[in-house]
Amino acid sequence: MALTFTEREFIPVLLGGDINVYSVARAFYEEYQVKSVAFGKYHTGPAFRSLMIDYRPNERIDTDEVFLPTVNAFAREHADKKIVLMGCGDAYVALIARAQDAGALEPNITAPYGPFELMDSCQKKEVFYQLCEKHGVPYPHTFTFTAAMAADPGTMAEALDGLDFPYPMILKPSDGIAYWEHPFATQQKAYTIGSREELESVIRDVYASGYTDDLIIQDRVPGNDEYMRVLTSYSDRTGKVRMMCLGHVLLEEHGPHAQGNHACIITEPNDELMGGVRELLEDLHFVGFSNFDVKYDERDGSFKFFDFNTRQGRSNYYVTGSGFNVARYVVEEYVYGRPFDPAFETAREEHLWTVVPRGVIRRYVKDPELRARALRLMREGRSVNPVFIKGDFTFNRWLRMVHTTLRHYKIFKQYYR
Repeated sequence: MALTFTEREFIPVLLGGDINVYSVARAFYEEYQVKSVAFGKYHTGPAFRSLMIDYRPNERIDTDEVFLPTVNAFAREHADKKIVLMGCGDAYVALIARAQDAGALEPNITAPYGPFELMDSCQKKEVFYQLCEKHGVPYPHTFTFTAAMAADPGTMAEALDGLDFPYPMILKPSDGIAYWEHPFATQQKAYTIGSREELESVIRDVYASGYTDDLIIQDRVPGNDEYMRVLTSYSDRTGKVRMMCLGHVLLEEHGPHAQGNHACIITEPNDELMGGVRELLEDLHFVGFSNFDVKYDERDGSFKFFDFNTRQGRSNYYVTGSGFNVARYVVEEYVYGRPFDPAFETAREEHLWTVVPRGVIRRYVKDPELRARALRLMREGRSVNPVFIKGDFTFNRWLRMVHTTLRHYKIFKQYYR
């Protein structure tokens, strides 16, 4: 079955080239039969050589001096169309939001983001935890470690002596955007720290890279991947939450740079969990997509919130696959100006999202009930791997995606414990 496209009043323009981009482009295609344009960095990834995406790589697209002229030139070339501009990574969202605040985008460009200052504040973890305190949203016991503490050995020792939660503990950057701008050999998305010696070593490595913001040292909530949840929300331009979709994570990825990325999710509602976050978002008048990592803590029966991502997550197709197409919310509001009907909705039906093969699910999902649910959904045709859609076939891309999928057998064998 070949893909067929329809001319619309708008063109989706996406920044990035990974599974996040491909998932959003797939949502646009499935809802409106439009081809997306994607500006990514490299000649690789799910978006590269996709028939559903006009993919245009440029290694400097994530810089102001390349991003703004590129996007504005495209908008001028298509002045008769509304350009729906979305970032599919934190740095890209920041570029768009700053440009929008400055009035630097062409008038036919629309982007579903609020003020950059609010977004930038929320994605910093210590600020998010302050918001959690205000709204009664649980989060792990946390200590904020500053660059000033690292600069003085005595102050560093005093701060770490005062930690009142046990090893292993979690260490991660407060500002993820700034952190990834300073790569180094041992860099990880988050660290599970087993000793004082390891903690000091990782702190030194992080600050030696040039990163200057805070680090978060955190109590490690016990439990494997199956204790995790992921929550995605959409808030309209007035700050009203219009959609929430909660997923129960069965597996995460475990390679050093992919650690914490979702690998297998079943949609699963929990109104109590979602309620506090809805209040938090509406109190902030937050605009656009938001994404939260959550973990069930069996010690007190609560769900602890880890992160506030001010964008749709890389696993966003779990939302679309559950019947809540992420492109539809943006287009209906920002292109067509239609009212939301219903005013608020949330996913209730089970659906499986996975980027790993059936054999990985069968072997590594530890809970028998969850494993059986996942395999049943696959048998019933209520599952999806977002990078494969009928009609989007070029041999090179198909081979790369199959290799990426099957490689999970090796990765899980090596890293998952």
